[in-house]
Amino acid sequence: MAHIQDRWYQDKKDPDTGEIVLNSKGKPVQEPTADHGKGLRYKVRYLDPDKVERSRSFPDKKLEEAKKYKTKVENDLYAGTYTDPNAGKVEFKTYTKTVLAGRSQDESTVESVSAKLESQVYPLLGRKLLSSFATPDVIRKWLAWMNAQDEPASANYQRQAFDLVCSILDAAVADGKIKSNPCRDKSIQAPTFVARQVTPWPDARLRRVELALPARFKPCVPLGAGLGLRQGEIFAFSLDNVDRDTMVYHCTRQMVTVGGVRKFKLPKGHKTRDIPLGDGVLEDLDAYAELYPPVSITLPWGERDSRKFETVKVLMVNGAGDLYTRQAFNNVIWRPTFKKAGLSYEDHNDGMHAMRHLFASLMLERGVTIKELAAFLGHASEGFTLKTYVHLMPTSYHRARQAVNDIFKPRRTARGAEETA
Repeated sequence: MAHIQDRWYQDKKDPDTGEIVLNSKGKPVQEPTADHGKGLRYKVRYLDPDKVERSRSFPDKKLEEAKKYKTKVENDLYAGTYTDPNAGKVEFKTYTKTVLAGRSQDESTVESVSAKLESQVYPLLGRKLLSSFATPDVIRKWLAWMNAQDEPASANYQRQAFDLVCSILDAAVADGKIKSNPCRDKSIQAPTFVARQVTPWPDARLRRVELALPARFKPCVPLGAGLGLRQGEIFAFSLDNVDRDTMVYHCTRQMVTVGGVRKFKLPKGHKTRDIPLGDGVLEDLDAYAELYPPVSITLPWGERDSRKFETVKVLMVNGAGDLYTRQAFNNVIWRPTFKKAGLSYEDHNDGMHAMRHLFASLMLERGVTIKELAAFLGHASEGFTLKTYVHLMPTSYHRARQAVNDIFKPRRTARGAEETA
């Protein structure tokens, strides 16, 4: 196990016999070494779990501290909780880069993660050594710092940053850089997600937006509310992906902007999907295509496979025959449409995702199951779909009343009409 070396003194040896000279009490006589008075006196030496020799030095008159450290090291080695004290001497930012290199290299994901780190994490934690994360105090100070900004990020964005830091420190524990993750300490209160209940648009709001949209961009409505497509999937929509025999749309791509470069790539989560296509939706899209024929657009392919570029006959383009980026479309087309329609625009309720929520509510009203809806929307799990839209699901109360009313006919016509309406 561990032992303490006194670098300033050594056992005296008989110059003739080479044997250690003992005093009257039978203990080795000590004599100064060549290093006497130089540097730190005591060195605790031991073998780590990988049988690599490690050591830590202490100054003169600190023998008791050396003994305590020796005992601690031995206990940690016995308990299997030993951590190399030098392992944590790496900056958080440097270590984070090595961890992220082994995770998803999807460009959109990398860009999103990098943005959170640069704005919410690195300014305070980036230069700190991992060894400084030994106590929860550094996390408490970081959480306070995020909230002390002139314009603090939303609670949800802070929670995403917290979860990211927590995952990095989990990796540090697994790699033996630190003993425990301070983010998981009971004294730490993680930012709380603020759940926003989805409120679908009423039909009248959808129609007012549809009427106010410029003619070139009216397909937004049937594609969003009729197929439940995300914004990037709407931009990349092509009639070539419509199966007219089965009346299904094969959603196989979206358009994204990464680092200012537009690209085609697979839908979110790399999940392609088939969506039932309504007759009225297809009629609207075909009528639009007669006025504005689809345009072939070639963009870099944003997936890590053999394809370099993808050419798609896109249905909806701008007047120059090109695609808007998401931000440009929102600023130039989408938001001004609400003003033209005489509607106030609410950031959390009126993005193009609102039409996708309307699609989901329509499906649930007509008995589409959560499993089917999750597939149509391309969600990662049915649990996420249920959590998002459970409050929109029709209850069994109305159906139960109808079943009982079939046997016990209500005598009050007005109430009966109301019950069965």
